[in-house]
Amino acid sequence: MSNIKSLGDLNAKTKQTDKFETLETIKTFPKEVTKIIDVVDTDKEIVFLSSEGKLYQTKKENYHEKLKAIENLPPMKSIASGYFHLTALSNEEKPRVYSWGQNSEKQLGFNSNKKEVEKPTLIESLKEENIEQICCSGYCSFFLNKTTNVLFGCGDSRDGKLGKPGITEDYTYIQKLHENVANVFGGHSDHTLMLKTDGELYSFGLNRDGELGLGHRINALTPTQIKLEFPVEDISKIGVVYRFTSILTNDGKLYVTGSKILTGFGSDLTEFQQYPQFKNNNTIIQDFNCGYELFAILTQDDEIWVQGRFNGSNLNNSSVIRKIQTGNNLTNDLSSYNQIKCCDENLIFFLQSNSYLTQDLEKLLKNEYFSDCNIQNIPVHKILIETRIGKSFDLIKKYLESNCKLNEIQDLLKWIYCDQMINFKRTNEILNHFGIQDAQKTKLLTNDLKQLLFDEQTSDFKLVVKNDLEEEDEEEDDEEELYIHKFILAARSGLFLNMFQNIEENLQKVKDYSGKSLETIELLISFLYTDELPITADTDQEFIKEEFEDIVEYYQLNPRIPMMDIFKKCSKL
Repeated sequence: MSNIKSLGDLNAKTKQTDKFETLETIKTFPKEVTKIIDVVDTDKEIVFLSSEGKLYQTKKENYHEKLKAIENLPPMKSIASGYFHLTALSNEEKPRVYSWGQNSEKQLGFNSNKKEVEKPTLIESLKEENIEQICCSGYCSFFLNKTTNVLFGCGDSRDGKLGKPGITEDYTYIQKLHENVANVFGGHSDHTLMLKTDGELYSFGLNRDGELGLGHRINALTPTQIKLEFPVEDISKIGVVYRFTSILTNDGKLYVTGSKILTGFGSDLTEFQQYPQFKNNNTIIQDFNCGYELFAILTQDDEIWVQGRFNGSNLNNSSVIRKIQTGNNLTNDLSSYNQIKCCDENLIFFLQSNSYLTQDLEKLLKNEYFSDCNIQNIPVHKILIETRIGKSFDLIKKYLESNCKLNEIQDLLKWIYCDQMINFKRTNEILNHFGIQDAQKTKLLTNDLKQLLFDEQTSDFKLVVKNDLEEEDEEEDDEEELYIHKFILAARSGLFLNMFQNIEENLQKVKDYSGKSLETIELLISFLYTDELPITADTDQEFIKEEFEDIVEYYQLNPRIPMMDIFKKCSKL
């Protein structure tokens, strides 16, 4: 496992120090695990979710022992946890919801008198609902059908924790709670935030320290709109934890409300204010995460800041944010890590999220955009296969069809297109046959695609871009042809996909009518191939930044891509 590191010590509750010697790469996962995409915890256990959809569970006191998978489950795509219970959502055509842990308030969502359920159990009453998001808050569970925008839930209904007034036995089973819900945010807390389809943000539940952000400390029995000093569409992430709420904006600013233990203001806040330690400097917050009484921050400069209980600190001195010092080269250790997760006290994890490049190229396996050949009747792209394997396509096809089962070929294609290994052992055996050793370290997708960038020999199309020339160069040709691969641009840009699907089959080039400069188009295409912007000291960064501000919308790129964050990160290189 190379994509997850940990910092801290679960047994360090009596040792007060901010000095840590090293960031530890977790080595206790089975060999077939290639990437961890999420981690959550309860009071007793930690649960990891791998990119293959497997759940790995461990008791906190046994954290350093070998981790084992939870068996007899379909592949999972998301997990969530409350104080003492967990839920998981399957990665199936019609997702199913599972829950386990403590059931004191019937927060598991099924009719059981057991106080605790040890294994993930299917919630039968949600089988007919198209649940696409799960969320836990304290002793409550929430399930969102994003097709109908209906929010379901169950658990502790006191003090508005479900966004409904009164206490009723009905809420011990899953009930329809709210309509017109676009997103829901919870955690180890007695309150919840909810984004409605009207584009406004609401909160409900306990409000002891002002954690609802409503300007007072009165509990909200029903969802109440939050007034913010910035547009809701600028929100990048929302964190909800015990007596505290935080919001990260797209430009890397952090806003908080609630308990003084975590806000950094020295007193409780009742409405969102920008985090004071980062307000008047140029620090850009890359990510944050909340434990029960621990708040951890990762900056774009790879600094780690914590507030609350961490490594033995008590609540009397933990209201001051502090930068974690490490004995190793922190920047080198964290330069490729962009997510931070923290357990309740003394343990922080760092993850590498799935790249947008691999997310987009996975579409090629499902939609067959501009495939030009096949292996076992699976449509593929010859040049990508040859570039990744380093052999001729005919040789690769002959070996695979003669020596590999269909599922083994499918697993290999998952690595070729997405850099993911489903069957670790068998995929490596196939790659070893072609002379590729230790593929996860020596054959990165981005490095291979760089070989195809603007390559005339392998390209199958030309994009004609207007070249802005000085007046003395007016007699020269004012257009330039860029060599591209249709399948890559189609997978990454809705605009290019529509363009290529609607042109004549024998057409070999087309003009770009965006009005963007040649330099901008070249940077865009470089990004589409590599997820990187090749910005140098000679690049007019302010000009390119202005050009890129509307590029996501115009070219219909993956809307999750934080283009400006990528620009800022690349501009530091």
